[in-house]
Amino acid sequence: MEKFVITINANGEYQFDFINNNNEVILSSGEYTRKFMCIKGIESVKNNSQDNTKFNRKTSQTNKRYFNIKAFNGKIIAISKMFDDKNLCDLEMESFRTKAPNTLIEDRSNSRKEPKIYRRAAVEMTI
Repeated sequence: MEKFVITINANGEYQFDFINNNNEVILSSGEYTRKFMCIKGIESVKNNSQDNTKFNRKTSQTNKRYFNIKAFNGKIIAISKMFDDKNLCDLEMESFRTKAPNTLIEDRSNSRKEPKIYRRAAVEMTI
């Protein structure tokens, strides 16, 4: 089952990944200093995933394909992993687009506790 996963790095910064049903990271965010902002980033990705103009297909210098998704202000919210093939990149982007709005959020940022699962980020924003 697809999910957004919130983690915290060694510097104490939060980030999220979109993980597909094969347990592969498809899309990753930048780093956030506060969990609240990370959760807002997930909500932004969910909302912007429904707008084709927010997606940008890219090709790396090594000829691998990837995509990013931008917020309404034009800033990149998240970047996909690299794909060897344009068709595979397009398929994953389309799969992400259809599944992102209803995907659960799993909070793994506190490793001493069981992960929390949220349907909507608004539930966590009250903390």
